[in-house]
Amino acid sequence: MSLALSTSWNTYRFNSGSKLLFEIKKLGFRAVELSFNLDQRMVEEILEQARKLEIAITSLHNYCPIPENLRRQEALPDCYSLAAVNEEERSKAVKYTKLTIDTAQRAEASVVVLHCGRVEIPDFTRQLINLYNQGLKEDASFLLLRAKMVQDRITRAADFLAQAINSLDELNAYAKDKGILLGIETRFYHNEIPNISEIGIILNKFPDSQIFYWHDTGHAQVTENLGLAKHKAYLDFYGKSLIGVHLHDILGCQDHRAPLTGNLDFNLLQPYLKAETIKVIEAHYPATSAALVKSRNFIAKLYNEK
Repeated sequence: MSLALSTSWNTYRFNSGSKLLFEIKKLGFRAVELSFNLDQRMVEEILEQARKLEIAITSLHNYCPIPENLRRQEALPDCYSLAAVNEEERSKAVKYTKLTIDTAQRAEASVVVLHCGRVEIPDFTRQLINLYNQGLKEDASFLLLRAKMVQDRITRAADFLAQAINSLDELNAYAKDKGILLGIETRFYHNEIPNISEIGIILNKFPDSQIFYWHDTGHAQVTENLGLAKHKAYLDFYGKSLIGVHLHDILGCQDHRAPLTGNLDFNLLQPYLKAETIKVIEAHYPATSAALVKSRNFIAKLYNEK
């Protein structure tokens, strides 16, 4: 399977899906993941141009295309939460996820990557990262804030997780009908669903289904750096359900760097990856073209990809 690059790298530099895809082709990639910040017109251009350029579309990141009436900068993966207790919002989240599944089918992609919503509590992940960056990981201020975050989430999570499972139940049936798999992604912010234990709850709710685990290297390492869960634990617990990976590097808690520009050990993943596991480099700006070419060559050799 060809190593893919997420269009999240260059999507904001283009209003043309064709030009966006051509730039990625010039870097030597033969596959892409469509990111969550593409409007309908750009998606249509990419679908048409991908056939001409012989570029495979491996996966789509929800929501793709972006929900109507939203600007691209507003259309984040949780702009509508699959875990919302407000039924109007949750129904919108399900509606636009179904549209992404439809688009994945048209693109001949195999997986839609999902964020499963959030627990509606104040989130202090960035504040915790600020303390981490100041070298205060062992300080009382860091430890007390982390303990508060964990306790707040435990107290409030149940209703939101139940709503996420309700949404996934409907989406699982829809995805099965369309022949598309759903990848539940490792999260970055502490209030997001799922955390490490909730991944297991979701997978156990949907055995022999369309729902699998999607591992994100940077998010898992941030979680470890903040002392919330071990990176390797995600892989040990859910490696058998692994359908795909977002590969990006990290320095401290700054993620979405091109591989080889941080300090993540990508050998960590090797025992868990199969030939059919979808592998996507998900580097963001300001990663350079040269860095991505170097990353692609490194990852392709390490994981025996094309």
